[in-house]
Amino acid sequence: MVETVWKGTSKPSALCTFLLLILLCIFGFYSLHYPHSTEINPNAPNALRFRQIFLSSATNYTIAAYLRALTLHPHLAGTAPSLATVNYVVSHFKNLSLQTHTAQYKTLLSYPTHSSLSAHFTNGTVHDLSLSEPSKNDNGDDAAVVRPYHAYSPSGTAFAKAVFVNYGRDVDFEAIKELNVSVKGCVVIARRGDLPRGIVVQKAEENGAVAVLMYTEGEEVKGFERGTVMSGVGDPLSPGWAAVDDAETLELEDTQVLKRFPNIPSMPLSVRAAQIILDSLGGAPPPEIWRVHLRAVGPGPTILNFTYQGEKKVATIHNVFAVIRGSEEPDRYVLLGNHRDAWTYGAVDPNSGTAALLDIARRYALMMRLGWQPRRTIILCSWDAEEFGMIGSTEWVEQNLVNLGSKAVAYLNVDCAVQGPGFFVGATPQLDSLLLEVTKKVKDPDSEGSTVYEKWAATNAGTNIQRLSGVDSDFAPFVQHAGVPSIDIYYGRDFPVYHTAFDSYEWMTNNGDPLFHRHVAVAGIWGLLALHLADDSILPFNYLSYAEQLQRYKRILSNLLDENVSLHPTYKKKKNVSLHPLTTSIQELVSAAKEAEDEAKILRQQETTGDSVVLKKRALNDRLMLAERGFLDVDGLQGRQWFKHLIYGPPGDHESKLDFFPGVADAISQSTRMSQKESQAAIQHEIWRVSRAIQRAARALEGELT
Repeated sequence: MVETVWKGTSKPSALCTFLLLILLCIFGFYSLHYPHSTEINPNAPNALRFRQIFLSSATNYTIAAYLRALTLHPHLAGTAPSLATVNYVVSHFKNLSLQTHTAQYKTLLSYPTHSSLSAHFTNGTVHDLSLSEPSKNDNGDDAAVVRPYHAYSPSGTAFAKAVFVNYGRDVDFEAIKELNVSVKGCVVIARRGDLPRGIVVQKAEENGAVAVLMYTEGEEVKGFERGTVMSGVGDPLSPGWAAVDDAETLELEDTQVLKRFPNIPSMPLSVRAAQIILDSLGGAPPPEIWRVHLRAVGPGPTILNFTYQGEKKVATIHNVFAVIRGSEEPDRYVLLGNHRDAWTYGAVDPNSGTAALLDIARRYALMMRLGWQPRRTIILCSWDAEEFGMIGSTEWVEQNLVNLGSKAVAYLNVDCAVQGPGFFVGATPQLDSLLLEVTKKVKDPDSEGSTVYEKWAATNAGTNIQRLSGVDSDFAPFVQHAGVPSIDIYYGRDFPVYHTAFDSYEWMTNNGDPLFHRHVAVAGIWGLLALHLADDSILPFNYLSYAEQLQRYKRILSNLLDENVSLHPTYKKKKNVSLHPLTTSIQELVSAAKEAEDEAKILRQQETTGDSVVLKKRALNDRLMLAERGFLDVDGLQGRQWFKHLIYGPPGDHESKLDFFPGVADAISQSTRMSQKESQAAIQHEIWRVSRAIQRAARALEGELT
């Protein structure tokens, strides 16, 4: 409740509070975080002044109101309650007089129908383990919370001994084999780590397990962590094309569809239920390297009776868009995106981001009333069905691939805007400089008198910008399939109520961000990034940062190959692999990036706005925008052709230590199954592919034909 957020104020009546929230949401004239608003002449469309208006019109009060409204009820994608959040976002955009539309897709989703779990102990007792979550969410609808499950898990039953496999990695299965422990015919218990859920299930199946139960550990963790076990992204019935009405759809029994789902059932466990099972195990003690407080790993003697029944069905999902048309370059798009669907109430994941997006819309609408119109078109995107595998964003990217390829400037993603303290960001490297500059303009939410940049730079990791090789939010289709420069922003990580019924408004107000100042900071950074990308006459891209990052990757790869540092447990030294193609192509990119920087400096200094200068800026901007597309390869990654980006993408071997050059990482992992000559040729081929991709990016930046 609002009065629990801002202490020291008199409690207003319910009617007054309601009316005040409506006025604030529409007009946004109440400011707590930036109290010193400046009156601006609406007839002076100055970019700097409008950025000041954007920052000064921030209010934690309205963001809190948006989040409260979004999280009143669970809103799992494809269900009737999810339509309430669709209508809420649509109404919000329309009430701000923004051009609003929706895009619907019919996609294959997955829901539970029945589950049960009991532990049979050696003394003859049977313990029925609870699979429900009494979240006690104030004003919430706990009865509508979906029971804990893994989306796309097959239905199945198991009556078998339990065995603990740590995180379920290859090294973990090897470790228990050394203890003469077999998981064949057993129900595997695994704790959640870095591996995707579906990969844990796949590895358990490969080792002969009949079912998998996963739990998330931690002192403050409670509830059941739901999630998907489907591999890949997007609708499984329309791989590579959009699931629009009357589109081609594969049959559920098609091998291309079935290979994306596991073959054995799985389900999440609570920490409490997992501990009951693990404390009863006998057999060999766990390896010391696991660092787990456990007497033994099993198998048994405890037997688990596990049943899961689910259904896969086609459901309609809804993406919502608000479009602010550009005045000079309406055919160039800056996209801000957040997914709206949640496993339960979704206060952190994802609606902290949704609330920030709605507040950005409010502030942009205020600026428009004061005379602002962006140079380029801004599109606010509210995705659906992300939790099932980035389905809403992927279908839209596939449907609009050609236009995105020729017109998208950048995609700015926020999923969980606020999970706790600490600023984190991921980006494609040409956006690094812009990120650093923008964070210098936004007040830090946790340190009085500091900027986000100053607090961020003072941390142990410094201004560490992560890269976007993961497949864990909606930036994935934009970067890894469409080659659009992208950013992903969030505060905090690893919050203890992730994907549980406890991810509620109450948790946010009591733990995540009681004063909603972190929400204000994320919205400030997010919206300010978009204003630069939409309004700067020359796009603020710096490809020298990209070239420096690639040079670093080349050094890491060189050391790994030369020093025989293992990327895979059975990796063998590759003496005859040459990195010379990489050296040459990176140098080409350095030269092209320097020329682009010099050209940009000259054009920025020219005061004239004649047609010649305008056309030169437009041409340079197009080259800056299109260079990222050069890193795409039409053939994609081997065995995973949907992933086209050869610099950033998920490796096929999720235990690979290489988080760049995914094709090279795959070749190294697969080399253990080849002769030395074949493996060297495969690795060399992937290095050549990366080199050609870098050359394509350099030539796009140069803009000249050979």
